[in-house]
Amino acid sequence: QVQLVESGGGLVQAGGSLRLSCAASGSIFRINPMGWYRQAPGKQRELVAAISSGGSTNYADSVKGRFTISRDNAKNTVYLQMNSLKPEDTAVYYCNAKKVVGLAEYDYWGPGTQVTVSS
Repeated sequence: QVQLVESGGGLVQAGGSLRLSCAASGSIFRINPMGWYRQAPGKQRELVAAISSGGSTNYADSVKGRFTISRDNAKNTVYLQMNSLKPEDTAVYYCNAKKVVGLAEYDYWGPGTQVTVSS
Protein backbone atom coordinates (compact mmCIF):
# COMPACT_ATOMS: atom_id res chain seq x y z
CA GLN A 1 0.00 0.00 0.00
CA VAL A 2 1.01 3.59 -0.66
CA GLN A 3 -0.20 6.45 1.51
CA LEU A 4 -0.36 9.97 0.13
CA VAL A 5 -0.87 13.08 2.25
CA GLU A 6 -1.45 16.46 0.65
CA SER A 7 -0.97 19.88 2.19
CA GLY A 8 -0.91 23.50 1.09
CA GLY A 9 -4.42 24.19 -0.16
CA GLY A 10 -6.42 27.22 0.87
CA LEU A 11 -8.13 30.41 -0.22
CA VAL A 12 -6.32 32.88 -2.43
CA GLN A 13 -7.26 35.85 -4.58
CA ALA A 14 -7.04 35.70 -8.34
CA GLY A 15 -3.49 36.29 -9.47
CA GLY A 16 -2.07 34.82 -6.29
CA SER A 17 0.02 31.72 -5.69
CA LEU A 18 -0.15 28.51 -3.71
CA ARG A 19 2.19 25.57 -3.32
CA LEU A 20 0.82 22.09 -2.81
CA SER A 21 2.88 19.25 -1.35
CA CYS A 22 2.26 15.53 -1.38
CA ALA A 23 4.29 13.14 0.74
CA ALA A 24 4.28 9.44 -0.11
CA SER A 25 4.91 6.67 2.40
CA GLY A 26 4.50 2.94 2.65
CA SER A 27 5.35 0.65 -0.24
CA ILE A 28 6.77 3.39 -2.41
CA PHE A 29 9.21 1.31 -4.42
CA ARG A 30 8.47 1.71 -8.12
CA ILE A 31 5.81 4.38 -7.79
CA ASN A 32 6.00 6.27 -11.06
CA PRO A 33 4.75 8.70 -12.15
CA MET A 34 3.32 10.97 -9.48
CA GLY A 35 0.98 13.76 -10.26
CA TRP A 36 -1.87 16.07 -9.40
CA TYR A 37 -5.47 15.87 -10.49
CA ARG A 38 -8.33 18.20 -9.68
CA GLN A 39 -12.08 17.99 -9.53
CA ALA A 40 -14.38 20.98 -9.56
CA PRO A 41 -18.04 20.69 -8.51
CA GLY A 42 -20.09 19.01 -11.21
CA LYS A 43 -17.04 18.17 -13.29
CA GLN A 44 -14.94 15.09 -13.87
CA ARG A 45 -11.56 14.67 -12.25
CA GLU A 46 -8.85 15.87 -14.62
CA LEU A 47 -5.10 15.62 -14.83
CA VAL A 48 -3.31 18.83 -13.88
CA ALA A 49 0.33 17.75 -14.04
CA ALA A 50 2.45 14.64 -13.71
CA ILE A 51 6.15 13.94 -13.27
CA SER A 52 8.19 10.80 -13.71
CA SER A 53 11.00 9.69 -11.43
CA GLY A 54 13.38 10.91 -14.12
CA GLY A 55 11.86 14.37 -14.14
CA SER A 56 9.78 14.26 -17.32
CA THR A 57 6.67 16.40 -16.92
CA ASN A 58 3.24 16.62 -18.47
CA TYR A 59 0.75 19.48 -17.99
CA ALA A 60 -2.85 20.18 -18.84
CA ASP A 61 -3.07 22.92 -21.45
CA SER A 62 -5.06 25.09 -19.05
CA VAL A 63 -2.18 25.34 -16.57
CA LYS A 64 0.87 25.44 -18.84
CA GLY A 65 3.05 28.43 -18.04
CA ARG A 66 1.36 28.97 -14.67
CA PHE A 67 1.88 25.73 -12.74
CA THR A 68 5.11 23.85 -12.12
CA ILE A 69 5.37 20.31 -10.84
CA SER A 70 8.53 19.08 -9.17
CA ARG A 71 9.63 16.02 -7.27
CA ASP A 72 12.09 15.29 -4.49
CA ASN A 73 12.81 11.58 -4.79
CA ALA A 74 14.86 11.55 -1.57
CA LYS A 75 11.85 12.82 0.36
CA ASN A 76 9.27 10.93 -1.69
CA THR A 77 7.45 14.21 -2.12
CA VAL A 78 5.91 15.91 -5.13
CA TYR A 79 5.09 19.61 -5.29
CA LEU A 80 2.79 21.76 -7.37
CA GLN A 81 3.65 25.44 -7.54
CA MET A 82 0.59 27.33 -8.75
CA ASN A 83 1.03 30.92 -9.91
CA SER A 84 -1.32 33.40 -11.55
CA LEU A 85 -4.27 31.51 -10.14
CA LYS A 86 -7.68 32.00 -11.71
CA PRO A 87 -11.17 31.41 -10.29
CA GLU A 88 -11.52 28.48 -12.69
CA ASP A 89 -8.64 26.76 -10.87
CA THR A 90 -10.96 26.33 -7.89
CA ALA A 91 -11.25 22.61 -7.17
CA VAL A 92 -10.24 19.82 -4.85
CA TYR A 93 -6.72 18.83 -5.78
CA TYR A 94 -5.72 15.18 -5.43
CA CYS A 95 -2.26 13.71 -5.35
CA ASN A 96 -1.85 10.55 -7.41
CA ALA A 97 0.80 7.87 -7.61
CA LYS A 98 0.90 5.00 -10.05
CA LYS A 99 2.64 1.70 -9.49
CA VAL A 100 3.17 -1.17 -11.86
CA VAL A 101 3.58 -4.63 -10.37
CA GLY A 102 3.99 -7.25 -13.04
CA LEU A 103 1.15 -6.73 -15.52
CA ALA A 104 -1.05 -4.83 -13.05
CA GLU A 105 -1.14 -1.06 -12.62
CA TYR A 106 -2.33 0.46 -9.37
CA ASP A 107 -3.55 4.00 -8.67
CA TYR A 108 -3.17 5.55 -5.24
CA TRP A 109 -4.90 8.75 -4.20
CA GLY A 110 -4.57 11.24 -1.41
CA PRO A 111 -7.68 12.53 0.40
CA GLY A 112 -7.54 15.83 -1.49
CA THR A 113 -6.97 19.44 -0.56
CA GLN A 114 -9.31 22.32 -1.39
CA VAL A 115 -8.04 25.21 -3.48
CA THR A 116 -10.37 28.19 -3.76
CA VAL A 117 -9.52 31.20 -5.92
CA SER A 118 -11.68 34.27 -5.40
CA SER A 119 -12.25 36.86 -8.12
